[in-house]
Amino acid sequence: MGAILITGASGFIGSSLARELAARRDVVCMSRRDPDLGLRWVRGDFAAFEDLRALDAIDVEAVVHLGAVTGGCLERDGILVNVEGTRCLMRYLMDRGCRRFVLASSIAAVGMQSTAFRPLRLPIPDDHPCFDRDGYGLSKWLMEEVARYYQRQRPDLDVTCLRLAAIAPDDAMPPPMQPCPPQQWGLGALTMMARSDAVCAFVLAVEAPYRPGERTLNAVAPRAWSAVPVAEVLRGWWGNEVDLSHFDRPGHERDSVYACDRIREELGFVAQVLVA
Repeated sequence: MGAILITGASGFIGSSLARELAARRDVVCMSRRDPDLGLRWVRGDFAAFEDLRALDAIDVEAVVHLGAVTGGCLERDGILVNVEGTRCLMRYLMDRGCRRFVLASSIAAVGMQSTAFRPLRLPIPDDHPCFDRDGYGLSKWLMEEVARYYQRQRPDLDVTCLRLAAIAPDDAMPPPMQPCPPQQWGLGALTMMARSDAVCAFVLAVEAPYRPGERTLNAVAPRAWSAVPVAEVLRGWWGNEVDLSHFDRPGHERDSVYACDRIREELGFVAQVLVA
């Protein structure tokens, strides 16, 4: 059994994921900063082939790719790191026989950062197209396209792109959202998830039975991070521009604004840290 490579292993999710997986698997960390986890660590940039060569002697069975520039980045940085960097990483590992890829995408891939965003339907499906205006969401959507492209080249690849919710520490979750004026990243604040749940989603994805294909899944909690019914918040933002009838149905008033049925069906993932 080969190793699991984690890029961005010194980061907020990566360090916790590496500790979790290392309890039962051989884990190799790759990051520019030492994650200080007592695990094998390769210093380097996943976007540079010369740095990736440090992995030549390691049998990498699967990768969890968390390394990225995050929201608010420059358009150029998002394209260079999140798109071209992912292409470099996947090409290098594919050519060395790795067949399983778990990639950290984002719920921002649909373009929800802008107050002008309007979803095609609610809850927002896993395959909702990209309506991004600022570059970060586009970079994540293009990263998914790179993954689909390579899976078409190599039909034996098992590729999972997790459109990850906004993540916070378990012991410092923000207050649930109240009705408020439209705001940038507003849907992110409505779609908070605890770090422990994010780690669980990645563990389930990388340890699932091998199944060739590409799947893009919303990795979100089943309930919105809201103190009030979701429709109260969204009507204040969008009025009657978007059909909110899903949230008017009894029992669905506080559902997530992103659909999460597929990740539950395919990986068995259900977030546990929810608004009371």
